[in-house]
Amino acid sequence: MIVRLVGGPLGGRELSTTPGAWAGGWLTAGDADWGLYVPVHRVPVTGVVLAEIRATAPRRR
Repeated sequence: MIVRLVGGPLGGRELSTTPGAWAGGWLTAGDADWGLYVPVHRVPVTGVVLAEIRATAPRRR
C-alpha cells in the first residue's frame, strides 16, 4: 500500500511499505516536526491512501 502525506512537515512524501490497512499516526523525518496524519481517502483502483495532517508537535530537542 502507498500512503501519500498531504500538508504539514511531511507533506508530499510517501510511505510505500505499509502492509494492510493503515490507521494513521504521529510521524517525523530528520529535523522535521512531528505530525499526526490520518487517512482521509483511498483510491479503489490503485489502493493509494491520502493522509492529511491533523496536528503538529515541535521536535524534541
